[in-house]
Amino acid sequence: MEKHWQKIVPKSDLECLTNALLKSMDVTNIPAVIQTPYKTIIDVYRDDLLFVAVVSQDCETDSLFIIEFLHRVVDVVQNYFGECNENLIKEQLVTVYELLDEMLDAGYPFATELNVLKELIKPPNFLRTIANSVTGRTNVGESLPTNQISNVPWRKLGIRYTNNETYFDVIEELDAILDKNGAIVTAGINGVIDCNVKLSGMPDLNMTFVNSRLFDDVSFHPCVRHRRWESERNLSFVPPDGNFRLMTYHIRTQNLVNIPLFIKQNISFKNVQHGRLELQIGPKRMAGKLLENVSLEITMPKNVNNMSLNQSQGKYTYDSTSKVFVWEVGKIETKTASIKGSLALNTGIPAPDMRPSIIIKFVMNQASLSEVRVNRLDMFGEKYKPFKGVKYISRAGAFQVRT
Repeated sequence: MEKHWQKIVPKSDLECLTNALLKSMDVTNIPAVIQTPYKTIIDVYRDDLLFVAVVSQDCETDSLFIIEFLHRVVDVVQNYFGECNENLIKEQLVTVYELLDEMLDAGYPFATELNVLKELIKPPNFLRTIANSVTGRTNVGESLPTNQISNVPWRKLGIRYTNNETYFDVIEELDAILDKNGAIVTAGINGVIDCNVKLSGMPDLNMTFVNSRLFDDVSFHPCVRHRRWESERNLSFVPPDGNFRLMTYHIRTQNLVNIPLFIKQNISFKNVQHGRLELQIGPKRMAGKLLENVSLEITMPKNVNNMSLNQSQGKYTYDSTSKVFVWEVGKIETKTASIKGSLALNTGIPAPDMRPSIIIKFVMNQASLSEVRVNRLDMFGEKYKPFKGVKYISRAGAFQVRT
């Protein structure tokens, strides 16, 4: 799919990107920014699709700004259609073109807020699709959005709710590597704060945190006042209406991360024909918190043909082609879960020198892996506090255990 502004970009400008793709064994390893004598090629790989922007050399724009815009395009498509893949873009090609027309004006970012876009271009649904096919209309709105005349571009005027309320989801993802004894080798936490704001008028909110000093790297929605954050470490903002992402953050720490589960493993290759796999996983003391969607993944050595295992709960699968073993444990609250059995080995392939690592994933609701918590939320100019509480969600992104 191609979209051009100002002038047509010849495909020969993408020759450097094509060469990088041919040389690389993995598309994720190609450079995000490729400089040529006359153009700059910037690419983002998400959801098995490559999003590419070709920028003139005379355009004085930061490459990170364009990378952020490409990610915003993917986020908008996912919000409109629920996902972003090749088949969906083919089916919704007209709507995607309409979105790009509004998001960029003459090649410069213009309207990237979902609130603005959804007033300009109505999200497609079944009835609207049928009506458009009969009447010949499109999803493009017939009038300008009301926030085009507002001094706050991400929030429209005249919003009214019977019940004023706000909801916050603090989602933290743990990336950690543990050694065979369970000690942390390296660890980091990536977090986001997603909001659903249903407030009348033009609310002015202030959010404070417990242990805000732990934030190593932060990124904010444009509604956040940066000077207030730098001076007081408080989030002061006039929020958009509805769902939006207020903040993303990163915490680089090893001492403060409390791994909510333990694992005992024994992966051995006794002789040329047989091996042994034993895994035991259970929760640590986390005040009765429930671990959900627990799964373990191991990429086995090439000499493992098959396996015969018995598990106490969940189910396991083994793909003999990709050599990937997956054990979907499910929920773990108090009891430990175990799986053990024998491995059938290929006698023509020597045993590996190193044993494989274990990737563990889990979800833990109403719990924070870090010590960062929302302290309070105040609304200036109003007597009530439309604060319905914070939902904490913790999960493992790549929780790796070296065996």
